[in-house]
Amino acid sequence: MKIAIIFLAGTFILFMLNGCAALLPSSKELVLAPWGSFPEVQSAYEKVSRNETTVHQLKKIGFDIYSTPNVKILNYIDIAATTQNIRYEDLSEGLARCIKVREHCQGYQVEPKVMITERLGNFWLDIFNFKRKAKGAGWRFKALFLVINDVVVDKFWNGDPKIIEDHETNNPLGPLQDSSIMILQLIP
Repeated sequence: MKIAIIFLAGTFILFMLNGCAALLPSSKELVLAPWGSFPEVQSAYEKVSRNETTVHQLKKIGFDIYSTPNVKILNYIDIAATTQNIRYEDLSEGLARCIKVREHCQGYQVEPKVMITERLGNFWLDIFNFKRKAKGAGWRFKALFLVINDVVVDKFWNGDPKIIEDHETNNPLGPLQDSSIMILQLIP
């Protein structure tokens, strides 16, 4: 009987020290889009041809301006503001045309992304705010299409094909760490 109690107590202590990583929260940031990966969206982007692809064809490729999430519609002032440090003669042909025709040009900025974050480490240290570890992985693609009279006149992209992030927060005071900051803010 005594051995069973010692065994149970030892198991409980090991459980408390190791923690339950499965109980730690995780998050998934996913912008719904027709593409499941960076290469897929990049391949769709490559199907868009300057001075040929129409807005209707953009929709068929997957860049639906009104139903794809995280699409930002830009006017010519937004577009011109991003080019103010570039001389007009150095602009690409489509970009220069877009600025020249002013309100007849629109930009469509599409930004699909996937980011999955998982908390790691000891459950008890995390829950009491002593030490928190998180690891994130994903990708981000950003495309800009300049459109005049429903035809794409220029396109640009950038992105992160592979994002890996590690976050670690150490709070020596644990749950008191945040309250000490609040108390300091109350002092005039």
